Amino acid sequence: MSIKYKRVIIKLSGEALAGKEGHGINPPEIRKVAEELKEVYDLGVEISIVVGGGNMWRGEAGAQMGMERAQADYIGMLGTIMNALALQDNLETIGVPTRVQTSIEMRQIAEPYIRRKAIRHLEKHRVVIFAGGTGSPYFSTDTTAALRASEINADVILMAKNGVDGVYSADPKIDPNAKKFASLTHLDVINKGLHVMDTTASSLSMDNDIPLVVFNMNEHGNIKKVVLGDNIGTTVEGK
Repeated sequence: MSIKYKRVIIKLSGEALAGKEGHGINPPEIRKVAEELKEVYDLGVEISIVVGGGNMWRGEAGAQMGMERAQADYIGMLGTIMNALALQDNLETIGVPTRVQTSIEMRQIAEPYIRRKAIRHLEKHRVVIFAGGTGSPYFSTDTTAALRASEINADVILMAKNGVDGVYSADPKIDPNAKKFASLTHLDVINKGLHVMDTTASSLSMDNDIPLVVFNMNEHGNIKKVVLGDNIGTTVEGK
């Protein structure tokens, strides 16, 4: 089989690990995600993952309730680390060697993020999970994905969405006339305000010429299909 993307960053939302509950960690859901990742790992693809923390906590929501924004964001970063450790455990249980690297040091449970070490892990065919966001408040895990993709020279960012099979002109759950895009440029995403990623992440991806594929995570085998070059979801690339 011909592999289109050899080194990938997969952006997983925290909700993807929560299942129908929408919050917390759902072990059966994490196992399904891990098994799907193993199918891609077995192809020889170098996999890194950025996992969100929305199933645990959202910094913006905390700030709206009166909490100091930076403090609220740090709580969210800790949520991403909890998700990363749970995903690591499931991957290693099914035979996939995995390392968690955090932007906030906690050496007893994970490695600190070191770019060259992360690349070495990938070269040794280990999955690397980047947790803790960028390590700074006010930046989303979307921005983390774009930043880490730039740093490790990833071929693509795979944006795995919950129940959404691509990028639409409007919310397809609300607007029945919403149009699905097969392809877009990063500038299209910014100018049209499509909210695929936040603006910082989109700009970073555009400036570093990193393609993005947005697809439905809930359909089994979709990650593998994207890696093999199947035209599913929406591809965002170019300026």
